[in-house]
Amino acid sequence: MGNSYRPMTTLAPYHARGVASWYGTRYQGLPTSSGEPYDVLKLTAAHPILPIPCYVRVTNLENGRTLIVRVNDRGPFHSNRIIDLSYAAAAKLGYAAKGSALVEIDVILP
Repeated sequence: MGNSYRPMTTLAPYHARGVASWYGTRYQGLPTSSGEPYDVLKLTAAHPILPIPCYVRVTNLENGRTLIVRVNDRGPFHSNRIIDLSYAAAAKLGYAAKGSALVEIDVILP
């Protein structure tokens, strides 16, 4: 899609605000970038540059709900989205039916 991404090689502070989307059942069981199968019921995410694995706090700015997810995949590769969440994560954050939401993400450091 004309964009280049350079994944981070070490865990470091990271904060971003933008649109989150989610990916669902058509990917169920397919391998993620980490090699594990995608599971719509796990609290996971895809991010283009964050280290795999890492944990991220995601806050839905439209309703204030917050959730911690594990990054285990790459994506989204659309310039207007910053993270893709599993269906379960999107549902818990309250935007699965809508498809996307304005979120804030922060890496959780050890």
